[in-house]
Amino acid sequence: MSSPHSAVPTAASVPSPSAPVPSVPVSSPAAPTVAELLDFVRRTARDQALVASLPLDPEGRTWIRLDGPGGSEAWLIGWPPGTGTGWHDHADSIGAFTTAAGALKEHSLAVRLPTDGWKTLELTEGVDRSRELATGQGRAFGQNHVHEVLNESEDVHAVSVHAYYPPLPRIRRFSRTGAVLRLEQTESPEDWQ
Repeated sequence: MSSPHSAVPTAASVPSPSAPVPSVPVSSPAAPTVAELLDFVRRTARDQALVASLPLDPEGRTWIRLDGPGGSEAWLIGWPPGTGTGWHDHADSIGAFTTAAGALKEHSLAVRLPTDGWKTLELTEGVDRSRELATGQGRAFGQNHVHEVLNESEDVHAVSVHAYYPPLPRIRRFSRTGAVLRLEQTESPEDWQ
């Protein structure tokens, strides 16, 4: 956006059609940091008109793709009562999410899993973490963060805003029985868009 005091090119400063136009390197935006993603999801979650525009379904999650900062992937997601993601990670992407309405619960693992070459792992004691995320609360996370997100309410929808960078290359889905975590499937963007 230019101000009323911006320089306006004069005829003398505009190159003629036959004159070579100097090339100006175009810089790509810097990759967003985890803090910038968290700031984005928090600001977006406060946009009441956007949050209200999300169609809510009593049976399943709904979502709208958003423009995230610096080429990140972002989503506004609606969570009916009693729904969740199941255990998963976001591969090499960093991310952040904030609850925009209602409340969500996150269970996560405070351990870095091997990226490839395994099907079943036995988790050690003390790696489980849980947090309640009421409206306005969120969190950021680094690469290979393993978690599940749930709307444990019996009667209230939740809405959240999520952002990931780089855009999700894959999601690994896991099942869990006690301390045993099992890799069930790997999804690519074509599977969820």
